[in-house]
Amino acid sequence: MDKKSTFLPMLIIGTLFFIFGFVTWLNGSLIPFLKVICELSEYEALFVTFAFYIAYTVMALPMAYVLELTGYKKGMALGLIVMAIGALLFIPAAQNAAFSIFLVALFTLGTGLTILQTASNPYIVLVGPIESAAMRISIMGLINKSAGVLAPLVFTALILSDIYTSEGLTNITTEELANKLIQPYIIMAVMLTFLAIFVLLSKLPEVTYEEDEYDNGTIFAFPQIILGAIALFFYVGIEVIAGDTIGLYAQSLGLDNATALTSYTMVFMVFGYLMGIACIPKFLSQEKALLISSVLGVFLLLGVTYGSVESDSLSQFLWGWSGIMTLPNTITYVALLGFANALVWPTIWPLALEGLGKYTARGSALLIMSIAGGALLPLVFGRIAQTLGSMQEAYLYGIVCYAVIFLYALKGHKMRSWKI
Repeated sequence: MDKKSTFLPMLIIGTLFFIFGFVTWLNGSLIPFLKVICELSEYEALFVTFAFYIAYTVMALPMAYVLELTGYKKGMALGLIVMAIGALLFIPAAQNAAFSIFLVALFTLGTGLTILQTASNPYIVLVGPIESAAMRISIMGLINKSAGVLAPLVFTALILSDIYTSEGLTNITTEELANKLIQPYIIMAVMLTFLAIFVLLSKLPEVTYEEDEYDNGTIFAFPQIILGAIALFFYVGIEVIAGDTIGLYAQSLGLDNATALTSYTMVFMVFGYLMGIACIPKFLSQEKALLISSVLGVFLLLGVTYGSVESDSLSQFLWGWSGIMTLPNTITYVALLGFANALVWPTIWPLALEGLGKYTARGSALLIMSIAGGALLPLVFGRIAQTLGSMQEAYLYGIVCYAVIFLYALKGHKMRSWKI
């Protein structure tokens, strides 16, 4: 495709990736919020991430069949409608302060996103030359995480701005607090519906794949994609832990406006994506970027675990732009995990899909299913934190995630056979 013919697909897919980021990283604000109104423990609150991300595993194959029936453009519109239904389910959930209904709503949102992710990712690769696919992935990631910066800030401004005074939290009931969710999610449902109509009426071209002339093999014969899916599973887990638990951790330290802190993790992810767009592949190979990311992640987790809960010069320097000068040192390190995580997704995808040929579509579906790491690993984190009685110490176990990513960057992506 030439630049003119790629503009509309890139515009539409870019809009969808903004929606992915906004809805996904809103969870970081919802967790401490629902913890209050539903009277949950920290472990129970992390079922927000479980209900949302487990949809990717449970619904990936059924939604793949749906896409085969509807086509990709209609599938994207269907995904947006499913998300709108999920947003509307927040109304009865808020009215009854019922955590179970909130979980159903989150699962429905995740189901809609599963359709969108499965349908839109092939466009990123096929909308232009394969040589620049990694660049397009980074651009979409930048859009995604920019939405992640805005989501917690919008959530805090719309829902929490008038319940804090100079003396702290106002005397508001949990029922009144819960009902503050209704209007924003009605607006979200309306916007998703209009976007679905726009996609359906657009001239977005369909994605087609060549039929296999011979198909005697299996996707499991390709080590690079299997190991890549495993690495992506652990990556999504640590990415969600970094983005969605920072507010919960800040809440445990007694900080105000903890629901906005996911934005800080996203800010550093945006910086990481910008660095990747500027440096890869001109100055930095994909493999080296993945290695550096995993090593940096380990050092930051050590900083979280053994750092101070007081503000230091590093925190004051990094947060000076926002006027916040009192964030604890450990909170700063959790936010900086966003920088370490930024280049993992855009580097694993091309490394894992390399050499798959006609199995590329199946490999993409396998990688999408790996997003289940965002459902399971935060729960493991929550259980460890509950057992230890300390969220700060629980972050140390995230080193396992970076170890898996490091091994994939070092060896796994090069494997073309299971024979040693």
